[in-house]
Amino acid sequence: MNICARILRLFGWTVSVTVPDYPKCIICVAPHTSNWDFVLGELAYCSVGRRAGFLMKDTWFFWPLGAIFRAIGGIAVPRKKPGKGSLTDILVEKFRKAERLVLAITPEGTRSRTSQWHTGFLHIAKQADIPIVLGAFDFPTKRIMVDRVFTPSGDIEADMRAIKDFYAPFTGKYRDKFTTE
Repeated sequence: MNICARILRLFGWTVSVTVPDYPKCIICVAPHTSNWDFVLGELAYCSVGRRAGFLMKDTWFFWPLGAIFRAIGGIAVPRKKPGKGSLTDILVEKFRKAERLVLAITPEGTRSRTSQWHTGFLHIAKQADIPIVLGAFDFPTKRIMVDRVFTPSGDIEADMRAIKDFYAPFTGKYRDKFTTE
């Protein structure tokens, strides 16, 4: 058992990762209601011997955190529109060029309550022809699961409804900050 697994076990968390170790995929992660989600997600994926990069708003990439986040796979998301094309296009190109790229994305895009989830991850997966794996936190049961593979159909509205339906039974650290409506 590695150090990440020991830390999670010490605090009562269980981890179940049953999806294949794809060389390229997006890990869709929800509910996202706390900064602890990042810590728990990194520990959980590491506990099974896997590594994933992540998107985080650029304001977190200050010294020394920026260097640490980049070293563990962080990609800064500009709060203002990037000058070199859309973030979706940039990430599609990264996936096309990479031999291995696993990227965790929180479709809520915020720790605040929102019913308007971002759809960029669906576009990225479809255009880069990669799977989406669904990862969930459930704070009341202290379970972290990555156990479903989702292949986007191209019907963004139907795909998002199916993904929200998957996440509906889960509860974030702050129950009132998560909705799948």
